[in-house]
Amino acid sequence: MSTPSTEHADPRAAARDLLEPGSCVCGFSVERRETIDELDADAYLLRHAASGARLLYLACDDENKAFSIAFKTPPANDTGVFHILEHSVLCGSEKFPVKEPFVDLIKSSMQTFLNAMTYPDKTVYPVASTNEQDLLNLMDVYLDAVLNPAIYTKPTIFQQEGWHLELDVPEGAEPRQGTLRVNGVVFNEMKGALSDPMSVLDDAMNRSLFPGTAYACESGGDPRHIPELTYEEFIDTHARHYNLANSYITLYGDFADVRRELAFLDERYLSQRSAADAYIERRRAEGALPAELAPNPLGKIEPVVCEHRVVRMDTTPENALVGIAYVLGDALDTFRTVAADVLFDAILGSNEAPLKKAILAAGLGGNVVSYTAPTCVKPYEMLILQNAEPGAAEKLQRLVLDECARLVREGIPRDRLEAVLSGNEYALRQRDYGTADGVVLACDALNTWLYSDDAPTDAFKYADTYARLREALRGDFFERLLSELVLESDHHALVELVPTGAAASGGAAGGEGAPAGDVAADADDEAARLAAIKDAMSDEELQQVIDTVAELRAQQEAEDAPEDRAKLPRLHVADIGDARPEPALVVDTAAPIPCLKHDIPTRRLAYALTYFDLSHLSYVELPYVKVLCRLMQQLATEHMSAAELDSYIGSNLGFLSFTTEVYLQERNWRLARPVLLVSAGALSEKIDMLARIPREVWAGTVFEDTGRIRDVLTQMRIDMEQAFLNAGHQAALGRALSYVSPAAVVSDQLGGVELYRFLRDVLDRFDERAEELCDKLRELQGRIFTSTGTIASFTGSDEDYERYWAAAGDLGLAPRTAPAKELYVPAPEDKHEAFVIPSDVCYLGKATDPRVLGIATDGSWSIAANALSYGYLWNEIRVKGGAYGCGFQSVPGRRTAFYTYRDPAIDPSLARIAKVGTWLGELDADRDTFEGYIVSKVSDFDAPVKPYALAKRQDGAYLSGRPAGFRVTTRAEMLATTPERLRELGDNVARIAAEAPACVFGGRDIIEASGEDWTVVDLLG
Repeated sequence: MSTPSTEHADPRAAARDLLEPGSCVCGFSVERRETIDELDADAYLLRHAASGARLLYLACDDENKAFSIAFKTPPANDTGVFHILEHSVLCGSEKFPVKEPFVDLIKSSMQTFLNAMTYPDKTVYPVASTNEQDLLNLMDVYLDAVLNPAIYTKPTIFQQEGWHLELDVPEGAEPRQGTLRVNGVVFNEMKGALSDPMSVLDDAMNRSLFPGTAYACESGGDPRHIPELTYEEFIDTHARHYNLANSYITLYGDFADVRRELAFLDERYLSQRSAADAYIERRRAEGALPAELAPNPLGKIEPVVCEHRVVRMDTTPENALVGIAYVLGDALDTFRTVAADVLFDAILGSNEAPLKKAILAAGLGGNVVSYTAPTCVKPYEMLILQNAEPGAAEKLQRLVLDECARLVREGIPRDRLEAVLSGNEYALRQRDYGTADGVVLACDALNTWLYSDDAPTDAFKYADTYARLREALRGDFFERLLSELVLESDHHALVELVPTGAAASGGAAGGEGAPAGDVAADADDEAARLAAIKDAMSDEELQQVIDTVAELRAQQEAEDAPEDRAKLPRLHVADIGDARPEPALVVDTAAPIPCLKHDIPTRRLAYALTYFDLSHLSYVELPYVKVLCRLMQQLATEHMSAAELDSYIGSNLGFLSFTTEVYLQERNWRLARPVLLVSAGALSEKIDMLARIPREVWAGTVFEDTGRIRDVLTQMRIDMEQAFLNAGHQAALGRALSYVSPAAVVSDQLGGVELYRFLRDVLDRFDERAEELCDKLRELQGRIFTSTGTIASFTGSDEDYERYWAAAGDLGLAPRTAPAKELYVPAPEDKHEAFVIPSDVCYLGKATDPRVLGIATDGSWSIAANALSYGYLWNEIRVKGGAYGCGFQSVPGRRTAFYTYRDPAIDPSLARIAKVGTWLGELDADRDTFEGYIVSKVSDFDAPVKPYALAKRQDGAYLSGRPAGFRVTTRAEMLATTPERLRELGDNVARIAAEAPACVFGGRDIIEASGEDWTVVDLLG
């Protein structure tokens, strides 16, 4: 490969000199160049002459460089073949013939993003790194994985990641007496995903809106149909879709000389024959394939109206849902999609938005959520009624039509539209995507590029769109758009999810007389189906199942050959540069309120945070604080109605939030510092609003509207139930830690199981408790929002800092006069709970504060966590056990924890966790592997963060009493870690595995199948 040595002082200028439209560079023809002011980037569209591969290069000043390759992959059925391929191609390739190159990269590279995603019509493989050589290494492995995967020669990869049969035979019994089951990583992942009623509703909606097309299929795979996928179909699907003419490549960032990357792509992969090419040639020679092979079509999408579709699901009555969706138009009409998104946010985006307000007032359900779905050829708007009342579907549809007709007739409130436009423009300036920018932008580009080669950058050009939308505020554009999209729609659907079975006894939505509907996957149906399959199998076939699993296990347990491991590109500890110096944190005690000042570039944005002390409250008052936080901005103030306040905030602030945080104190692990945190962000030109509005809310909120308060509490309950279903491992970890840590007991009271129980209790007796609740909230408002113990934080320019305090004064805060109550925290106790949730999988958490066991941790424990998570635990619990996720966490001096995610069983994972200490104590990693553990962890530690996140991180260290320079010390401890040091940790890790308490969230059948003596709690009942 040629590697030009010439570097340019300005990478963007170098790219402009090199990539002149009409020129040919490294096998690519440069088709066009344009400046994207919204991204501070130049965009280049290239086409590879030999392969036909498309390439979009976004040249900008971001050091967090990214690469992505995507393929158009519309499914033709519900077997989840593209999801299984997404997993499987990352399990070894021709050039890198190790079992888990994906995992090897996670634990050995400086990646800031490394993953792959399956969408309804595409599969995307993005990576990011701040190190250019590391990014080239990642590109090398990913490109060989997608183009030359080991799946062609190793059917066991398909069995492991997709599905295979297993026969659980009791000791001493005959195979005929065993229980047949299906296992596989994607199979178990989708059992978990489709245990979520929201996912089931979404699937049904796509089937209703787009019948007979790729969008009517479950791209992730339906567990009922995944076992229908054969290995032959799996391989054929890869060959037809993973070819370069069907690919979309993106490069992003400040490459010193992008010829290096282009030459690499051309010479290493784009001009070479792939494994799929060889397979197709062989199959054609056998007469098994036609001369022309095309990817699956999207299918012709015609306007349809689905009057009322019902899907039935064995889940709790609270999970009754109704969805209404309206197709917005064509994905290439980005102006219309953005305009529709603004419109629907204005009428549905908050409790004060007129359509959502009307639905809540009608009492049809507990909450309304909505979103714009842009990742398909026909974007649509989805409105979902949660916790729906029986018979709500037609009533909801009629109400939506009536209220939209009223808004068209009387006009959509301009302050609502203005607020949404301002909020969106703030977010676009902030560019905080929550992950590497280049990864998000690569995916966003595909929202149009996938459907037209001429539209790779359309999704980025929002300035003109927002200027036109602001101009449209003066006319009736939004009313006409609402009429077209809803009142005159010829492409929409109404879908209802009806809970059935024992979980919904006593009636559910859409009961008597409801239309017949689909039936979602059911665990009992699966067991019966597998029992019937086993009964029809011969003894030889049953033995074959056992033998196949034995062969699979043998391959899973086999070590990669040293010579194969050596082929992986790696960085070493010597390749790690110095840590980026963090801006100094200045504590300004001369400010009206002691202020933590952050000098961080913010793109003319400013952030103001105020930390209010909660240590003077009693333990039983803490759940009320969380309710207080959620009600702020939802109720009227002394000077504004709730609707006026909602629009006022949206028009003038980028965001405003009220939350709680618990800071564990460095000097005493038994002590915690709970605070109520008020966070706000604004454009620099609206600093006065940043000072004025939070004060208006915290000081002036009026607690009188009990109907609205009930609505908000119901929404809180529903949100927590969704979190238990989709992120049960987080709930399990928090609850398990509360069995030993006083600080975690406080956290649980503020945001875990105890808060959920509090909400259920208040809602069950709301009418009799409403007045008492309002009185308590008023009292807490007066006691919390004082200057006593309060600390401010500001991020922005020096000029904005001065302007902020000039406008804020003392924030209207006076010293506390109310007597303090003692925050007495109940002593932690191990309750060994298993919480029953409506799910076909489980989530396990096993956590402790190591100081409870007299164990001191440091930075080397983070390296041990990396080794355990992506070494032993990955292979044992994910690869062999079939769980979708697992890991070991170590926060130095704070917490150590094991977890599993979407796990098919409890006891096998516990048994494997019990052996972690032995594995670590006998660790015998070669130099490359061991240094990889350090490189990847230090890289994660050093990863760039956005200004707001950096400020919060520094605030947290200060409020926890962390010593100055603790991050430097921790990083040095990571870098100094040796294999001997990790082996020394084995005994203590074994102690934690044995003594850390455990908690489970999962389906009843899985919990009852466990041999552990759990305290079983029906959490949602």
